[in-house]
Amino acid sequence: MMPILYHLDMRTTLTLDDDIAAKLQAEMRRSGRSFKEVVNEFLRLGLLSRRELKPAKRFVVRARALGARPGFSYDNMNPLS
Repeated sequence: MMPILYHLDMRTTLTLDDDIAAKLQAEMRRSGRSFKEVVNEFLRLGLLSRRELKPAKRFVVRARALGARPGFSYDNMNPLS
C-alpha cells in the first residue's frame, strides 16, 4: 500500500483592512517579491514574536503614609489657595 501524500500549500481567502493591504503592497514594491511571499513572511514573523513574549512581572503599588500634619484636613482645601 502506498502512502498518501498531501499538498502542503493551502489556498484561502483573507479580508484585509485597507491600511494592511497598503503596507503589504508597499513591501511588495520595495522588495520585488510576490504577495504570497510577503504575506507568509509577515505572518511567520507575527506568529513567532507572539510565541516569544514572556508574561510581564506583576506590578505592585505599595501605599505610603502621607505624613499629614496633626489637625490638618484634606476635606477642605480652600484655605490653602
